[in-house]
Amino acid sequence: MLFRSRLQLLLLMSPATLLLAMLTLYPISQILINAFSYVDYVGAERQFVGLDNFVELSEDWFFAGAIKNSLSFSVLASLLQVGLGLALAVLFDRQFTGRRFALPVIIYPMMLSTLVCSAIWRAWYHYDFGFLNNALLSLGLEPVQWLFDPDMALFSVMLVDIWQWTPMAFLIILAGLQSIPADIKDAALTDGARGWRRFRHITLPLIMPQVLLALLLRSIDTFKLFDKVYALTGGGPGNSTETLSLFIYKQGFKFFNLGLASAAALLMLAIACALSAVYAWRYVGAKS
Repeated sequence: MLFRSRLQLLLLMSPATLLLAMLTLYPISQILINAFSYVDYVGAERQFVGLDNFVELSEDWFFAGAIKNSLSFSVLASLLQVGLGLALAVLFDRQFTGRRFALPVIIYPMMLSTLVCSAIWRAWYHYDFGFLNNALLSLGLEPVQWLFDPDMALFSVMLVDIWQWTPMAFLIILAGLQSIPADIKDAALTDGARGWRRFRHITLPLIMPQVLLALLLRSIDTFKLFDKVYALTGGGPGNSTETLSLFIYKQGFKFFNLGLASAAALLMLAIACALSAVYAWRYVGAKS
């Protein structure tokens, strides 16, 4: 027997449990308290104000814009990343010339830090010298203000995220494809199921848990987007790319309004939990 008693097991687990509680439960409890309080940052005083912070958020159109940007970004970016990852996984599930050299190139962006990715794309987005505008000019099209046009800026940030994180969805789905037993593929061929028909009725249902898992992970990650927006646009032009994370950061560390920032963080946590619950329910349903 590895452990002589339950008490010994609890004693061994207690340091990790205590550390976890300090790093998660304490910050969450502080956010919960601050969300219902007015916090004087300078005087270090706290006054209970009930739901006032949430009422103020409901009347703040900057907060409404941040929710809209976060949800739009999360839904579109995660769907595009999983869709592209699925297409790449189907392509790389078969052997072709140059496959072993193409695979590292596909997953390379995922290994770069976000700041490096942002620096690369900021150079590509340059109005006068970026290769994207040069490519448009060579096709006879007008150059685009990728990061300074309010209608284009969020899409431009989304393009960077798709470039960096589609490989993650690709690897998850490719693992699912390669775990399908060979006898199932052989039986489908024997029954005459080929091409799209075999993919639609046999392959896709078998890899649906991996597709939903990739969608869940990417949705959570894109919903709390902060670093790329901060590095590329700072939330501008105007507030066209301001996400919930950036709104909370500005309220907490720029305007020192900790009560409002905590209330927004609490609402963000609730939305993220709701999205996760929907995907988890679908994931468990797909597995069963």
